[in-house]
Amino acid sequence: MSESGGHDEEHVRPPGTADTTVEALGALSEALEKVERARGQLYGFHQLMGGADLTLDRAVELLRMGGHPEHADLVEREIVGRNVVPGCWTFQLVEAYDDTYYRPFVEVEERVRQELVGGRRHLYEAQMKEVRRTRGHPQHTARP
Repeated sequence: MSESGGHDEEHVRPPGTADTTVEALGALSEALEKVERARGQLYGFHQLMGGADLTLDRAVELLRMGGHPEHADLVEREIVGRNVVPGCWTFQLVEAYDDTYYRPFVEVEERVRQELVGGRRHLYEAQMKEVRRTRGHPQHTARP
């Protein structure tokens, strides 16, 4: 067992690492986790919009079958295949987000961790776990 009460070296702060550095890295990691969730929601939006656009084909077909060709034409002309923002379908939003924000954020977060703590992840959470777990309890062990 190491000085950390059982954590592997990957989750032990390097010697000389200040509390504020660990806290800052924890905040940076938390922000990245929120960005990951936002990205997932953007992909969900992308998939929902794509599905909606394809479902419109059925609506147009049914309007035509129901004797409403002018309404079918209106839906087909004005909505089917329409940009969700000027010039863009949702795949372009996803690509722009990934290229402009997501990938640079991931790269910067990794670089900061690498330069400050040798790339170690979740040091703040590992420290919190050590403080909050009940030693000796079988469901509060330090490691799997």
